[in-house]
Order: sequence, then structure tokens, then C-alpha cells
Amino acid sequence: MLIYKSGLSPSLFILLKRKVLKIMMDQLIQEFPDQLTEALEIGRKATIRQHDKPIHEVLVCGLGGSGIGGNFISAFTREECKVPFLVSKGYELPNFVDENTLVIFSSYSGNTEETLSAFGQAIGKGAKIVCIASGGQLLEKAKEHDFDFIAVPANKPSPRACLGYSIVQQLFILNGLGLISDTCIKQTEATVKFLQDDQEEIMSKAQHVANALSGKMPIIYSVDTFEPIAIRLRQQINENAKMLCWHHVIPEMNHNELVGWTQENNNLAVLYLRSHDDFYRNKVRIDINKEIIGKYTSTLIEVFAKGDNFIEQAFYFVHFGDWISWYLSALREDVDAIEVDVINFLKGSLAKA
Repeated sequence: MLIYKSGLSPSLFILLKRKVLKIMMDQLIQEFPDQLTEALEIGRKATIRQHDKPIHEVLVCGLGGSGIGGNFISAFTREECKVPFLVSKGYELPNFVDENTLVIFSSYSGNTEETLSAFGQAIGKGAKIVCIASGGQLLEKAKEHDFDFIAVPANKPSPRACLGYSIVQQLFILNGLGLISDTCIKQTEATVKFLQDDQEEIMSKAQHVANALSGKMPIIYSVDTFEPIAIRLRQQINENAKMLCWHHVIPEMNHNELVGWTQENNNLAVLYLRSHDDFYRNKVRIDINKEIIGKYTSTLIEVFAKGDNFIEQAFYFVHFGDWISWYLSALREDVDAIEVDVINFLKGSLAKA
């Protein structure tokens, strides 16, 4: 088992880990700023035709690493998007979809069963349909039915490591159809250098947090506007570190989950994802929460986002959280961060059903 010692730099730690397990997830995480740059270049070249009807709502259909991008876009554009923005993560298309709906289908492989099911139901609805994929049936069907699509690079071994492509293309789609300005795109452009400059510091801080979470059940708390970030971190810990954890948001958890903190359990580790820009009443709530929860677990960790705006802070936490998940995998014996054999088994079993 590889044990982290505080004298090792994050880069040396990665090198030693690679000698134990032949994996690529750390490389994919390290290249996230470059992925954003490439995604921006793809988005600038994309052609999205105008719809012949007014758009009254936006629906993003996708799951897992492809679907979470919709959650981020909902948070990024909540103060600007001119119409309701919803995310669907299942087989069935909501009944409200009609000629006044923009439906974005996001599937990195292009073969996600649930997304293809919803796509099939959308055909003939008259909606404005745009597909994002690296290939597969989704792009084939988009071409067959003359729907707009954006093709992203197909050389990545893990959809969850392609979040930047999904988020950025959705921004360009909304901007191209006049639903948002280019502010979010410009802020994403500025984020690239910000993440590149802070890479080593982010890795070092993530390593320390992973050490504190190792061997415990992580519980992630954030304010409601940061929920996509909390979800992303939970999913990354699930898939990369092969660990269970859960998340909840403030203030909602103050109306239910907080009551569940009644027994001491030092196997639980609470991680607060915070921002100095959090709504002031939520700041008060978090302080009270910490006082209550601190009676029942000895591990309370607080991390504040860096960045001049919400998008920079969100991408900072994405990158920070991805590194936490990888370091947690490194601290576990024989865990390969990139493998998802159980998901492949599930898909294989579904194919036979």
C-alpha cells in the first residue's frame, strides 16, 4: 500500500502512484485547464442554426459525467437566462417539450441508453434539438434527422473527465440562440490561466483534505447555489476513489438532515465548500451548523473557493474536488481511479435484458 508522507510534493506523489497503478486519471485532471481551452475553440467554431419559433424553456438530457454539465449551466445562468432551464436524467422526455423548447442532448460516448431513449421521443416534437457527443448513435441520429450537433474529441477514456467540453458547448449553444450574453464564456476564458497558475497550490490543498477524509465517510455540504459542485465532488469520490459519500445543501438541510445529527460518529468527515460571496444568512447558518455538528464528529473541514466571480469559483472547486478524489484513490490499496467495471457490468447486463 502506498502511504503519503508529508514531505512529498504533489507531483512526486503522482509519480510514485503511477509506478504502483497504471492509470491516467491524474493526467486527465491535470489537463483540465487545457481541456477548457480546447472546448472554447470548439465552441467558437460551432454553428447553431436559429429556431423558427420562440424558445420558452431549455431542457438538457444527459447522465453521469455528461449530465452534470447541465446542472452547472443552470447555476451559471440562473441570473441571466431568459427562460426556465431544466435538467432531465432519465429515459422519459417531459411532456411539456414542444416546438418552443430547446432540448440539448449530452452524451460523451453518444451511446448512453437513457439519453438515446429521450432523443427518440423528441423526434417529431418540433423542438430545437442540439446534440453534444464525441460520436456514437447520438451523432449518427443527429445527422440523419438534420439536427444541430457539436462533436467533441473522442480520445478520452473517461466521460467524467470531459466535463469542460459539456459545460462550454452548452454556453455557446445558449449564447448562439440569444438566451444569454457572452459573459459566462469570457469568464470561462479567464478561468483557464487562473487554474494554470494555481495548479500546484490546488493539488497541495486537495492532498491535505484527502488525507483528512481518508478512511472516513465524506459528507459534503455547500450552499444551494453550489450544489452542482457538491454533486460533482460526490460523484468523483464515488467513481475515482470507489467510496460512498453523500451531500446536502444549506439552507434545505437545516429543515431535515440537521436533525439526524444526534450520535457521535468519528467515522464521518464533513467537508464544507464555501465562498466569501455566500448569502449572508447562509453564512450564519453554516456557523451554527458547525457548532451543532462538531459535537458529533471530530472531522470538520472548511475550504473557501478562490476566484473573482461565480464561474471562476465553480471551476476552482471542480478542479480542487477532482484532485481530492484522485488522492483518495491513491491512499487506498489497489484502487484504480479510472476503472468502472461495475458500470460496464451493469451496461452489459442491460444489453442482454
